[in-house]
Amino acid sequence: MTEPRFIKLEKTDGVARVTLDRPKHNVFNIEMMKAFNRTLKDLATEGDLKCLVIFGAGKSWCAGVDVGDHKPEMVDDMITTFGESFACLHALKIPTIAAVHGSCLGGGMEYAIACDTIIASEAAAFGQPEVRLGFFPPYAAVRLPQLIGPAKAIEVCTTGAIYSAAQAQQMGFVSQVVPADGFSDAVEKYIKSISASSPLILRLNKQAVTRHLGMPLDQSLAGANDLFLNTLMKTEDTLEGIASFDEKRRPVWKNR
Repeated sequence: MTEPRFIKLEKTDGVARVTLDRPKHNVFNIEMMKAFNRTLKDLATEGDLKCLVIFGAGKSWCAGVDVGDHKPEMVDDMITTFGESFACLHALKIPTIAAVHGSCLGGGMEYAIACDTIIASEAAAFGQPEVRLGFFPPYAAVRLPQLIGPAKAIEVCTTGAIYSAAQAQQMGFVSQVVPADGFSDAVEKYIKSISASSPLILRLNKQAVTRHLGMPLDQSLAGANDLFLNTLMKTEDTLEGIASFDEKRRPVWKNR
């Protein structure tokens, strides 16, 4: 896979690391969004991946989407391409992690909350300041109510306030806040905790959570039990996990 401009990809030991790299604040333009989408689509075809981690180069994780691409002659292409990004992120069957170390604003925050987990440096800052330029954040308007409730979502979208990592964690859309000087180590520790498991079993765990969101308890539990009994228990890796426990050894995953 050819590495596109502004999007850097590294794959090691089943972990895909994507770095946003458009100086100086990793602000997305249409070209960068299209490259990002192509990268995500390619990753979706790889069955041996265990997780995707998105980093930002430089001082910011991502400070949004280029205001110039919001002009009437470009906005149709921009919003279509932007929307496709979220379809691509949601289509990934592996855990997705946003490793946020600096400013994460506007469209950047929307990309972050589209991931399954946000790990934030205590120096990170989050916000949807689009309202001050006469816009609203389309993905955040849909996603934030699911994560933090409608009242807080309206606050975030209508005040344009900037929130610390600790405030974002308190609201519920950031999973972990770690010291700035230990940020890289904390992210790698989290990656290691995921990558110790089977790619197949990781996918099934994510599926068990996401497939049943919003369903009544009886239906969701029945669905989870069916997935457990009729899919999970028929995998070689689950049987290997049981055998490794009995034999007091590390499991050897086959991804099937």
